[in-house]
Amino acid sequence: MIRTAARPGRPLQLAGWAVLWAAALALNRPLWDRLFWEVWALDPGTRLWSALHFFLFDTSKILLLLVGIVYAVALVRSYFSVERTQALLGGRREGVGNALAAALGVVTPFCSCSAVPAFIGFVAAGVPLGVTLSFLIASPMVNEVALVLLFGLFGWKVAALYMGAGLTLAVAAGWLLGRLGLERWVEPFVYAIPLGERSEGSGGPTFDERMAFAAEEVRTIVGKVWPYLVAGIALGAAIHGWVPEGFFLRVAGPENPFAVFAAVLLGIPLYSSAAGVLPLVEALHAKGLAMGTLLAFMMAVVALSLPEMLILRRVLKLQLIAVYVVVVAAGIVGVGYLFNAVLG
Repeated sequence: MIRTAARPGRPLQLAGWAVLWAAALALNRPLWDRLFWEVWALDPGTRLWSALHFFLFDTSKILLLLVGIVYAVALVRSYFSVERTQALLGGRREGVGNALAAALGVVTPFCSCSAVPAFIGFVAAGVPLGVTLSFLIASPMVNEVALVLLFGLFGWKVAALYMGAGLTLAVAAGWLLGRLGLERWVEPFVYAIPLGERSEGSGGPTFDERMAFAAEEVRTIVGKVWPYLVAGIALGAAIHGWVPEGFFLRVAGPENPFAVFAAVLLGIPLYSSAAGVLPLVEALHAKGLAMGTLLAFMMAVVALSLPEMLILRRVLKLQLIAVYVVVVAAGIVGVGYLFNAVLG
């Protein structure tokens, strides 16, 4: 089959859409501010109007960020595959392999539903257990959605600290778990699965096909995420408008030395994507909760959710899951206290 090159106008069309996206993002806040406080002449001191403004502004902003960044990263991901990731990680030494696996987890994010096939494929390709776990930690925690939304909500400093801490945690936890020799707690059938033959492509997809893949990724991911996103923003708007800040400051405020522990313990049983939990983080931060405490909560939700642990139970024995949760949770607690110290 002969593949045709991308049509000449495609890159220009993509650049035009990118400019429109950036303009919509820049004009989002001025638009809602003008509508609420000038055109409709609503009182910003009224809790209802303040909460509704928060909800509409945040929903439109986060959806814009989500669509743009998922499309851009999907284009990058079209040059990767599970097989290529396996080939890059296979045969790597611990340490180097952990760092490479964590970095690959950022650009090739797998959701919890992909955790089992990714785990099986990596182990079958000869990727060490600790290296595989570094990938599984980094992939949901330090993904494009989390980083871009953190940048949009809190600025580059928080996003950079989160990325650095998340990658460090993925590397360190994976290395430690690998050194503990826990392979005996992997279900035996995983090692017995043949890797299978890789199909050789005929030059890879064209740019048009990559653009179509990126558009489909946007439809799929946004279609799955938007209910959680809207629910999270609605909860955040309610907290922003009505819930007294003293309640949160008593439970997880800076005066409570165990606030980070409480946040991590609360986050583990929950399930949400970064898009769903970040609006809540933003609202709680506005109430006075420390950023480190909130980011520890977010890390626990996206990296140690109970549903993902139940999925991983298909390939890991309970002993390994327990050790995995304890090691990663301890690292998240440490990151939370570090963030509180650095961000003050």
